[in-house]
Amino acid sequence: MNQFLYKISFLVILLLSASQMTDLIFTERELVQSLKEYIEAEEMKLEAVKSWANKLDMLTRVSTLDPEGFLAHPVNAYKLMKRLNTEWSELESLVLQDPSDGFISNMSVHRQYFPDEEDEKGAAKALIRLQDTYKLDSESFSKGKLPGVRYNAELTVDDCFDMGKLAYNENDYYHSVLWMQQALRQMDSGEDAKTLKADILDYLSYSVYQMGDLPRAIELTRRLVAIDPSHQRAGANLHYFERLLSKELRDRGQGQQEPADEKPIQLDTYERPKDYLPEREVYEALCRGEGVKMTEKRRSRLFCRYQDGNRSPRLLLKPMKEEDEWDSPHIVRFLEALSDEEIEKIKELAKPKLARATVRDPKTGVLTVANYRVSKSAWLEGEDDPVIARVNQRIEDVTGLTVDTAELLQVANYGVGGQYEPHYDFSRKDEPDAFKSLGTGNRVATFLNYVSMCIPWCLLLVSLGEGDYRTRHAACPVLVGSKWVSNKWIHERGQEFRRPCGLTEVD
Repeated sequence: MNQFLYKISFLVILLLSASQMTDLIFTERELVQSLKEYIEAEEMKLEAVKSWANKLDMLTRVSTLDPEGFLAHPVNAYKLMKRLNTEWSELESLVLQDPSDGFISNMSVHRQYFPDEEDEKGAAKALIRLQDTYKLDSESFSKGKLPGVRYNAELTVDDCFDMGKLAYNENDYYHSVLWMQQALRQMDSGEDAKTLKADILDYLSYSVYQMGDLPRAIELTRRLVAIDPSHQRAGANLHYFERLLSKELRDRGQGQQEPADEKPIQLDTYERPKDYLPEREVYEALCRGEGVKMTEKRRSRLFCRYQDGNRSPRLLLKPMKEEDEWDSPHIVRFLEALSDEEIEKIKELAKPKLARATVRDPKTGVLTVANYRVSKSAWLEGEDDPVIARVNQRIEDVTGLTVDTAELLQVANYGVGGQYEPHYDFSRKDEPDAFKSLGTGNRVATFLNYVSMCIPWCLLLVSLGEGDYRTRHAACPVLVGSKWVSNKWIHERGQEFRRPCGLTEVD
């Protein structure tokens, strides 16, 4: 009996153990399935990484053949900013799911050189700036239809959505409408995207409402409700928009709602809001070549000549080629002012020193960054290289003004969308401290080099020592490629016997 009970007890123990083992068998099966899912996830991750690597391999093969030409297309420049700031970080997160020391090490080493979020925003704003200045619609950018470009570059639905979202987050509903509309247009045409159509309609409908177009806002919100009836805001927005429109119709004595405009939203569908620059339209028109044209009579008074700097020994054998560019104020152009070797040397010296360009605060005289100047610049001294000393001497020979009291040679690089809005180089009467720290008086002349030519002009009226307000000027946003310029600002001190006062304003 006791033996029987023992056997039963032993059997029960075995059975219990078998039951636990059976559970473990199923647990193992689940682990195997989980392992398969892990392997599948790893394979998907590797496929994603391979696809990314292959895509970037092909892209970088093209881009490194001609970096400047490739980046000449503003969409390529924007997408480079976006890739390095956003998409490479997403790839990093993917790889980090199964740590890869080599990749992370490389990322850590190079991350300090990556553009940040502000850089990506800046590139996006550059596209918007070009869009406004040159009246380019969103589809032109999205399809890469830009004049003078050699490389094809397109914006996806997700790219357009991100552009619109950037504008929306800064309460710029005008541009939000343009880019969200483009994102919707491409999605409706069948393009795949990570972005949800409901999200596009959400941003677009509210932006259109902000632009004062209630019928279209209602139509877009109805589309949103149709594809996502449980959307958190859509239903409430729709009722709100409909009540507003009903009130407007009653106030106008209309009993029936007019149908929404079915025409696609274009650059001129809504009026672009005014900004801080009162001459914005004139400035942009000039950039498009729509500015004031000189009459034939005035043009007949413009001449070209050889300039020897009042018989400067350095210019006697090789005088400068000088052309009158404008009559009032008098602006001249010097051709072949710099040799190819000098240009490359100046760029070589400047590149390691390039930083966000600064302007002098008119009140304090302190150098500071400003949103109206978008470029990078470096300051070069004559001691940096014989080429800089030679260029400084050439400027003195040509202008007849001493550069001993001039500012250092500033080299500026304007990339995609880079600009300098209308400004004066000299300090005005209400800015007495603009150049006080320099101790060299006001700026009297600007000598501006554009790669192989230069354009100098005087800033102060000779007889009065006051600023010539006709010299207000700007640098238009770069549409294609990049622009290198160097500036030499010449000051009053030291010019007393080189630039004597005249009896009239135009002496």
